[in-house]
Amino acid sequence: MSKYNVAVLGPIPRDHITTHHGEVIEKYGCATHTAIGLSKLLGKDGTVFLVSHVRKKDEKAIKELLAHYENINVDYITSDQDQGDVIRLKFIDQNNRLEKQTGFMNPIIPKDIEHLMHCDVFVCVPITDYEVPLETLKYIKQNSEGTIIFDAHGPTNTVTMTGDRLIKFWIDRDQWLPYIDVLKMNLEESKCCWFEKEYHPDHQFHSNDESTDHLADFAAHALQKGVKSLIVTLDSKGGAVFFQKDGQPHYEMVKSVKVENVVDTTGCGDSFAGGLGYGLLKDRTNYITAVKYANALGAQRTQGRDFEVFKSIDETNEMILKTYGML
Repeated sequence: MSKYNVAVLGPIPRDHITTHHGEVIEKYGCATHTAIGLSKLLGKDGTVFLVSHVRKKDEKAIKELLAHYENINVDYITSDQDQGDVIRLKFIDQNNRLEKQTGFMNPIIPKDIEHLMHCDVFVCVPITDYEVPLETLKYIKQNSEGTIIFDAHGPTNTVTMTGDRLIKFWIDRDQWLPYIDVLKMNLEESKCCWFEKEYHPDHQFHSNDESTDHLADFAAHALQKGVKSLIVTLDSKGGAVFFQKDGQPHYEMVKSVKVENVVDTTGCGDSFAGGLGYGLLKDRTNYITAVKYANALGAQRTQGRDFEVFKSIDETNEMILKTYGML
């Protein structure tokens, strides 16, 4: 029996990536980053159950890829409906990209995870709004004591009939918040979660707006609705962490783990989520330590094009101690 058990819920898209240097990379993404990063940190201390739906033609290759990691259980990766995500990404610069989605995973529903209610942590990393539905979070909350980590990348992104991936407001946000323990997102996504109830027709959303003035109000609202911690990634600045302390919303900034040369940022958010999952295994309320692990995995992800970038727990702890002086 594993000491720790973690479920990772999300798509394993076939990614076609053009980097900001013009290089072309093809690989499987999203939940693979989360699961493999976690796998390396856990070592012999735990099992990662990766839950996803894939195309039949991808299933063998995905399972062969994951077979290199003894503590990843692939029994919950299925292709019954022969549906899986297919994504094309073209990076304009290091952090901004154009996206097309031409394949769609069928949603992960309660039946897919009914035998995983023993897991200590559930890391949900949807990239589009249909992949991990609200009913699935409700099922986990009602049947498990595990911590639910949820990435807002899913409900703030949708796909048009021409395959264009577009960012959108998370209008039904308050229906979800009571079923999420740790809500993770980037700054752009946070602006899709805290919005005016009505807009002037001339209002325009600017993705390059780096204002964080809205975060305190949004955090107070999310915490009041039942979220235990809101974590907003701010690229190279690090992560803004909000949680209740002495009955009041508390804020801390956790600086990023610096790296010399950024090779590929694809999957950084998914890797960050994996680090959160690991950090909350030993202490489900130590959000600051969890973000240190999240920052470390995100930094590791930037260092290459394959999964060899992920480090063991000893190497990762060394990175953390070098950056923060303490775990």
